Order: sequence, then structure tokens, then C-alpha cells
Amino acid sequence: MAAALYEKLMDDMKAAMKARDTGSVNAIRGVIAKAKDLTVNAGKEMTDEVVLSVIAKGVKQREESIAQFAQAGRGDLAENEKKEMELLKAYLPEQLSEEAVAAIVKEAVAATGATSKRDMGKVMKEVMARVKGQADGKLVSRLVGAALP
Repeated sequence: MAAALYEKLMDDMKAAMKARDTGSVNAIRGVIAKAKDLTVNAGKEMTDEVVLSVIAKGVKQREESIAQFAQAGRGDLAENEKKEMELLKAYLPEQLSEEAVAAIVKEAVAATGATSKRDMGKVMKEVMARVKGQADGKLVSRLVGAALP
């Protein structure tokens, strides 16, 4: 059984092809190819979690590319990356606010019994399992670091 998000991507790619929107087609096709590579080609089942992780990684890569293109004075390429990033962000779940993530961090610190920065890995693992794509890892890391003495 294919993942619902994967099916949505396939449908959106077909619609973009009919509309001759090459930027959207290329961005979606890249996500589909990477998701297939990680699942079907590896003999695993396609899941929404895998597709979401591929999309999140694609967004992060585009953010880095935008910064590099802007620094190099290539506004045209940065603009293309920005369009692709916004397209991919539409497939991600709504992001949690910093306050909501801070509350989850506080719960995770209590649940794991963390007492110092040496326990940061345990807390990070707990928090990332709870937020699953709804918060950026950098934000979580910063909040966990601030929560531990």
C-alpha cells in the first residue's frame, strides 16, 4: 500500500505536467525519486514518514542553496530555489511554535530524568520523536541546550 502523501505528490506532479510548470515538476519529481530510492528500491514499504523526511531534507537543502546563491550574487538562482522551497513546504505539517516546542522539551527533560548537558542526546531523541517534522532540529537543539544546566 502506497503512502497517501506519495499519492498526493504523484497527482500534483501530473497536474503540474499538464500545466507545463517545469519548476514544480522538477521539484516534485526529485522528491518522488528520492523517496522511491529509500523505500521501493531498497525493498521497503513506502510510508508517509519517509516521504516527509525527504521533503524536509529538500526544504533544508534549498534554504542552504538560497543563502549560497544570495552570497554569490545569483538572485535568479536564489529565486528559483525559493519557489521550490515554498512548494515543498506546502507538503509539510504545520510547524509548532517555539513555545510549544519549549513545553515539549520541558516534558522530555522530566521524562528522561536529564540533569546535565551530557543527557542532551537522550532528550533530543525524545523530543524529535514527539515533534516528527513539526519543528526544526536546530530550534529543538537550542531549546534543549537552554533547558539543561
